[in-house]
Amino acid sequence: MRFLLGIVLSPVVFLCAGWAAAALWIDGPESRAVAGALAVAFSTATLAIFLVVRPMLRAIGVFALLFAVVLGWWFSIAPSNDRQWEPSVAHAPQAILEGDLLTVENLRNFDYRSETDFDEVWETRTYDLSNLTGVGIVLSYWSSPFIAHTIMSWTFSDGPPLAISIETRKEVGEEYSAALGFFRQFELYYVVADERDLVRLRSNYRGEEVYLYPLDTTVETARKLLLNYVARINELARAPAWYNAATHNCTTTIRHHTMAIGVSGPWDYRFLMNGHLDELMYEEGVVDTSLSFANLRAQSSVVERANDADDDPGFSARIREGLPGT
Repeated sequence: MRFLLGIVLSPVVFLCAGWAAAALWIDGPESRAVAGALAVAFSTATLAIFLVVRPMLRAIGVFALLFAVVLGWWFSIAPSNDRQWEPSVAHAPQAILEGDLLTVENLRNFDYRSETDFDEVWETRTYDLSNLTGVGIVLSYWSSPFIAHTIMSWTFSDGPPLAISIETRKEVGEEYSAALGFFRQFELYYVVADERDLVRLRSNYRGEEVYLYPLDTTVETARKLLLNYVARINELARAPAWYNAATHNCTTTIRHHTMAIGVSGPWDYRFLMNGHLDELMYEEGVVDTSLSFANLRAQSSVVERANDADDDPGFSARIREGLPGT
């Protein structure tokens, strides 16, 4: 029995040891020499434990203590709101709710000439929640059909939508890496913006494939979801948090919000392979199901309409012309 238990636990130990060594290397001291030495020392100690300590279960127990030390250190690494941020994430948004009036500070509305050439515009806008009409989700594909970036966007009868994108808060000169996203390298950031910024940047200047799906939900649910977002946005302005490519990314964090208001369905692999999130939404009936899924997807692409609208102030209305579910 002990032998079989050791066999079962061995892959877990291997994964934990690999992650811990990588964490020491990636999130360790700024000196690459010191960080590398720590990673090598941990790997060597792990190997020694399993060569010397007997029986196997005792070795696993000793390794668990060593791993707990690394894990405790890793959880002690604190995020910050005070770094030299890239211009696109330079200001932390905040929001104030007074009755039905939601005032958003540091709303991004950049005017782009290219992906890297733009005028920085940060605004304060007030939204009347009594005029909220619904919420939709944007899926934007930059490479693999299995992975997309997700953006939530709330619509109003008296003005443009309010779009919110959950991203990494990158420092000047810092590049996003999916591998580094599993470690404590990027702070979590909510881009609160005009759709003409968030959607147009991806469709018109990055050349991404962008789809917009209005969600079949009540205005009350849309309001609850928005206010749950707002609460988190204000929390992050006070106390920063880490982005994580698995647990707190652009899509899994959306699920945290829907769970918080009691509308999330069961876990599905497509929350991670979110390029197929629209399939999941279609199966659950939260997008327009009057069309076949293939037709819905084809008609939900907004790239052509976004490029035609470009810098038109009516950008959001134009990308919704003929959109299923509007």
